[in-house]
Amino acid sequence: MVEEEQKHEVDDAYVLPDLSTTSPAGGRVRALPPVTLVARYLDTVDLRLARAGASLRHRRGDDLPWTVKLPTSTPGVRHEISRPGPVRQPPPELVELVTTLHRGAPLAPVTVVRTVRHAHEVCDSAGTVLAEVVDDRVTVLDDAGATTDTFRELEVELKAGDRKLLNRIGAVLRKAGARGGAFVPKHVRALGAAARAEPDLVAPAGLPADPTAGDVVTEAIRKEVRRLLAHDPLVRLRAPSGGGKSAVHQMRVACRRLRTDLRTFAPLVRRSWSRPLRAELRWLAAVLGVARDAEVLRDRLRRTAAADPLSPLDLGAVDRLDEALAERQRQALAAVHEALRSARYLALVDALVLAARAPRLTRRAAVPAQRVLPGLVARPWRQLTGPDGVDALDPLAPDDRWHAVRKEGKQARYAVNAVAPALGKGARRLSRALAGVQDVLGEHQDAAVAADTWLALAAGRPDDHELAVTAGRLAERERDTVRRMRARFPAAWHRASRRRRTRWLP
Repeated sequence: MVEEEQKHEVDDAYVLPDLSTTSPAGGRVRALPPVTLVARYLDTVDLRLARAGASLRHRRGDDLPWTVKLPTSTPGVRHEISRPGPVRQPPPELVELVTTLHRGAPLAPVTVVRTVRHAHEVCDSAGTVLAEVVDDRVTVLDDAGATTDTFRELEVELKAGDRKLLNRIGAVLRKAGARGGAFVPKHVRALGAAARAEPDLVAPAGLPADPTAGDVVTEAIRKEVRRLLAHDPLVRLRAPSGGGKSAVHQMRVACRRLRTDLRTFAPLVRRSWSRPLRAELRWLAAVLGVARDAEVLRDRLRRTAAADPLSPLDLGAVDRLDEALAERQRQALAAVHEALRSARYLALVDALVLAARAPRLTRRAAVPAQRVLPGLVARPWRQLTGPDGVDALDPLAPDDRWHAVRKEGKQARYAVNAVAPALGKGARRLSRALAGVQDVLGEHQDAAVAADTWLALAAGRPDDHELAVTAGRLAERERDTVRRMRARFPAAWHRASRRRRTRWLP
């Protein structure tokens, strides 16, 4: 569940305005009876969750008393996951969701917040709740139950409404004297300055005007570490990540890009530091890759089967193929979850957090980026364009040869992407063109793997004749895609390799 809300600060004298003007025509505002909520928040001794914008709490009286809230890239928007459980024992599933934040450190109560809440629901004409406006009087309690602080705040949380309604309600509250400040959760206010300190994971902050090579390395590492760790809880929840890509895919891409960046920037980072990190990222990418491959095949199966409505396939046979892939995916996801629960992964997370904070750079990293980076990108580019790369790519070459060029192209593209923020227009143009090449080669590889998979699954059931016929027809469609991608490749490569896109490379 995604929670989107705004907070407003008010004093004791503030009078809640009439909210009826915010509801749509025919709607109304419904006042609810006041309730008292007592929430106990758990965190590490150094408040790793709070500093990262997350929380783990038990709130007395809720149907699902245990809740984890995880930040997103949008202020005021958080993932909210609630589960049942005894008061003194947080559900292991929720503790796992904040693994990348606590990183194995013990969780214990850090504050208790008692809230007397007066809620108002903004409804449409059908009675659907569009938003909830709550007036909270908050008391912070110590271990002995004594009051250490009090404050009052208003929260506006979207239910079935849209952001325009959220902003409209906020405007009415501010007109009456509320102060729309930064989004600060209650427990963070209760815990004070220590909870507002910088999180352990250092976020990418953009490059300075004249970056060094080390600045570019650091920014690239921070970007991909952030991507990897942000998708960890979504993988555990088996939830989508948004943007049409699964969380497993995003986490795997982050592993691959980090490994490529450490390889591209090898002269700028200490080998004794980067080599074991690359090895562990390779392990994690491999575990995620099995699950991602099954995910891709299941999606492709349905699309390929429906590609020609004038020549329909046996849907029962397609379903049997999907069942086999679904079992493969279940086993792969089980392996992913086992890996994410392991001590090995916990050690990797610790290493990644430290890498984002202070990557181990060499003296050469202090040189201006413009002097160093083009030469570093030239190496994967030469591998792609050299005698074992595109130049040797025969239109009739086996699929493995095309796949090898695809991997070399991906290495080159990731390298160009990493330096583009520092090197400007030329690198960005090449990056976009290489993305087009990768689209062609990626579709080629997916089709080739799918064709082999359909035939292999059918071979495993030799008595299922309908399955054999359907798998054969699916494989024919995939091989047709392979041929089309090979025909499209020369034009895509010509666009990428034109001199105006590559002249910045030495």
